[in-house]
Amino acid sequence: MAAERDYVLGTHDEEIARLGLQHEVWRERVLQLWHRAGLEAGTRVLDVGAGPGYATLDLAHEVGPEGEVIALERSERFVTHGTAQCLTRRYRHVQYIEHDVLKPFPASDMEMSWCRWVACFVTSPATLVDNIANALRPGGIAMFHEYADYGAWRMAPRRPMIEEFVSKVMDSWRDNGGEPDIALQLPTLLEARGFRITHLQPIEWILSPQQPAWRWLASFIESGAHRLKELGRVDADWIARLHTELREAEKTPGTRMLTPMVLEILAEKL
Repeated sequence: MAAERDYVLGTHDEEIARLGLQHEVWRERVLQLWHRAGLEAGTRVLDVGAGPGYATLDLAHEVGPEGEVIALERSERFVTHGTAQCLTRRYRHVQYIEHDVLKPFPASDMEMSWCRWVACFVTSPATLVDNIANALRPGGIAMFHEYADYGAWRMAPRRPMIEEFVSKVMDSWRDNGGEPDIALQLPTLLEARGFRITHLQPIEWILSPQQPAWRWLASFIESGAHRLKELGRVDADWIARLHTELREAEKTPGTRMLTPMVLEILAEKL
């Protein structure tokens, strides 16, 4: 379907699995942010760009049956996957809705919203922020994890193929109307739409190949390279050289990987 092809990272089974790994790596940090924001049993929360539903399930657990989760996602495949997971867990307080997040949300008077790595892909972050603002009640809290410096992702010692991969990924996002470093714009966009920034913190890790979080980015190097090939940006030989460099880095003593910088944002609607 055309809508699925529009996803620059794809919506295939491998991408669903990679997103699951990514969520597990970030889950503790995400839960800390939610609790800092005041998420609790009974909260009505909006999951903006919910993907296949990993965060949605955690939100549903946190707010409990007395709360409500409205999950908005444009991909039919992701909606089907997320809905099935909610049904398996008997989360009847979750509404999973197939919806483009650049169109007005089918929700209002929400107490919180959660948005992770969505603003970096949309063609109009301002519209996204407008829609979030309109869906939240006064005093509502918008929560974000978005990239602030995607190009910070590199190896030490430096690996040229890895850096070329990162550059090509950023180019592919921008050519599709996105902005990898969108978090640099979000505070201003939020303040212009009646929000007060209450928490702003950069997150960047330095990982060794032995740490479980290494697989988060290594798996994206593997799957993302094939997606670049599907998009006509690289060939099989380029992928082979990239993957060889990754394996060499993982076997080299002292190798470290610097992660893309993420900005963690809490903003209160005044």
